[in-house]
Amino acid sequence: MSTAPSPRARLLVVDDDADMLRLLSMRLGAAGYQVTAVGSAEAALSQLDIERPQLVLSDVRLPGKDGLALFDEIRSRHPSLPVILLTAHGTIPDAVEATRRGVFTYLTKPYDAKELLERITQALALSAPALPASPADETWRAEIVSRSSRMADLLAEARLVAQGDASVLLRGDSGSGKELLARAIHRASRRARKPFVAVNCGAIPEALLESELFGHMKGAFTDAHANHKGLFQAADGGTLLLDEIGDMPPALQVKLLRVLQEKAVRPLGSSQSIPVDVRIISATHRDLETAMAQGQFREDLYYRLNVVTLNLPTLAERREDIPLLANHFLAQLAAKYGKRSSGFAPEALKALTMASWPGNVRQLYNVVEQVCALSTTPLVSLALVQRALRTPSVEVLSFADARQRFEREYLVGLLKMTDGHVADAARLAQRNRTEFYRLLQKHALTPGLFKSDGPNGESQDAVADS
Repeated sequence: MSTAPSPRARLLVVDDDADMLRLLSMRLGAAGYQVTAVGSAEAALSQLDIERPQLVLSDVRLPGKDGLALFDEIRSRHPSLPVILLTAHGTIPDAVEATRRGVFTYLTKPYDAKELLERITQALALSAPALPASPADETWRAEIVSRSSRMADLLAEARLVAQGDASVLLRGDSGSGKELLARAIHRASRRARKPFVAVNCGAIPEALLESELFGHMKGAFTDAHANHKGLFQAADGGTLLLDEIGDMPPALQVKLLRVLQEKAVRPLGSSQSIPVDVRIISATHRDLETAMAQGQFREDLYYRLNVVTLNLPTLAERREDIPLLANHFLAQLAAKYGKRSSGFAPEALKALTMASWPGNVRQLYNVVEQVCALSTTPLVSLALVQRALRTPSVEVLSFADARQRFEREYLVGLLKMTDGHVADAARLAQRNRTEFYRLLQKHALTPGLFKSDGPNGESQDAVADS
C-alpha cells in the first residue's frame, strides 16, 4: 500500500519521552504530515480544544491519564477521530483491550517506520478529513460557517456518511441548521448533480401532504384538474429531506414506510406504482423515542429512517462560532440593504457572544438583519444589539470574581447548615477557626445572623468557640 499522506494532514503525537517525541515528529514531518507534539494526555486534550487533527498517535504509558484513558475521552468527544497507540510494554491483553475499545491499531516499540506510515495512511483513508485537501473541496459545506471543533467532528461524520446511501436522521433544536447540513450531505454525495428536495412535514395539512409527497392523477379528488408528480418523483436520483418528520400524521407514516420498503410510489388515483431512487434524510427537533412510546410514531419507520444519526449542537454549545457567523451574516445583509456596515463594535460583539440564543442560528440571523436594517453607522453599536436581543445575556465572570462568588456562597451554605455555629462550620470546611473567621470577615458575613434565634445568639457562639 502507498504511504503517501493526505496533503498536509494534521497529526497529534503524544509521548512523555522527549527524545521519542522529537524522533516521531521528525519522521512524520519528513513524510509530509503537519505534526503537533505534546507530552501528556492532558496537553493532548487541551490541544484538541484548540485544533482538531485528523489522527492521534499516542504512547500508552503516560503521566496522569494513560493512552487508553486518553482514547476514551477522544472517542466521547470526537467519535470519528482515529487513534493509533504505541507502547514499549505491549502485551496481548493490552492489544486486545485497545482494539476492543475501538483503537484503530496498536504497535509496539521499537516500531517499524514503514509499518507505522502504512497504518497512518490506512487510518486516514478510512476516516473523513477534518479539513479538505483544497479550497475546491470546501464547496460541499460552503453554507456552513464554523470554526468549532464540535462542528468539525459533525462535518467529518457527515462527509463520511455522504459517500453511501444510508438514511440519515438529523437531530437538533429548531434553527440549528438541519436543512443546511442535509444540503451539504447531498452536495458531498454521488447524487450531487441530481435534485435536492425539502418538505416540511409539519407545515402542510394532512389532506395535502400525501399528494405532495406521492403525487396524484387527474380526477383523484375534487381539485385534481391535472396529473401531479409528487416530491418523491421530483427528487428521483437525488435526495429528499423530510423535515420535522416527527410531525407526520400516523396514517401517512404507514404509506411512507411502504414507499421506503418498495422503493416505489403510487400516486393518488393510480393503480400503478412508479419506481423511485431517492436518498432519504429526515430531520426533527422532537424526541422520537418518546413519541414511539406514546404511540405517535411508528417503530418500524423509525428504524428505517434512523440508520445513521447526526446531532447538531445548539448555538450556545458552539459560542466560538458566534462572531464568525455574525460578521458573515452582516456582510451578506449589508449588501442586501445597501448599507456600509463594516462590523460590530467590540462590546456589541461581546453581547452577541454572551446571549442565550434559544432560537439558535436562525435567531442570530434575524438579530443581525434587524441591526443591519436599523444601523446608521459603519460599526454596529451595543445599543442596537441590545435592542434586537431583548433577552438577558449569559454572565461570564472573571476567574477572580467567580472564585469570590463561590467562596461567599460556600460560606453562607455552611453557616446555614450549622445554624451559625462557627466551630462546626470551620470543622466541615476543614479549616481552623482563626482562618475561618478571616474568611467571614473578608466576605462581611456575621455568623449570628444565621442562628435560628436571630442575631442575639452571636455572643453564645463566641462563648462556645472561646
